[in-house]
Amino acid sequence: MRYDLVIFDNDGVLVDSEPISNRLLAAHLTELGHPTTYEDSIRDYMGSAMHRIHDLVYERTGQRLPDDFDDVFHARVFAAFTRELKPVTGVVDVLEKLSADGVPYCVASSGSHERIRVGHRTTGLDRWFGDARIFSSQDVGRGKPAPDLFLYAAERMGTAPERCVVVEDSPLGVQAAVAAGMDVHGFTAMTPADRLIGATQLFAHMDALTDLLVRPRS
Repeated sequence: MRYDLVIFDNDGVLVDSEPISNRLLAAHLTELGHPTTYEDSIRDYMGSAMHRIHDLVYERTGQRLPDDFDDVFHARVFAAFTRELKPVTGVVDVLEKLSADGVPYCVASSGSHERIRVGHRTTGLDRWFGDARIFSSQDVGRGKPAPDLFLYAAERMGTAPERCVVVEDSPLGVQAAVAAGMDVHGFTAMTPADRLIGATQLFAHMDALTDLLVRPRS
């Protein structure tokens, strides 16, 4: 492998949660008087930590979201996860390959630890991710696009940033990886390639990722 550590984003990369989460987020914001379409949510909030949603709504409207916003939203998301959530197609094969080759990997997500674990238990990915491999924006002061989370994950995994590669599907995540001095492979299954500016490589199907991890740079 070209890298000493593979850092996965979670939502949209490991678990196919972005359609579920953004549908529910758009509906919840609309209920609260902030009209939001599914497309708006994908564009503005995909890859964000919850505090960024609060900040953007306040910046645009001058209104604070309710104190129970996060709890209500997560309750709806977790209920939907149990009915609908699946692993991203092909990602289990990638994890099996990394494990067979002894390549260290972890997840670094804007989502909470609870959200990560609920998604992994539901999809069976928990067999691949013990506690020592899970990092959340809750662990650092600033979420993506700041580099803090990826740098924290690399430090905890004992790997220099320049020896890491990040697998991301959001513009905020790509920005964070670049700021951390890491290569980043942008997954375009849901995000147009032109929104993942700065990615080292782009790929549209998970079965192409292993080749990106091993081949020399062009």
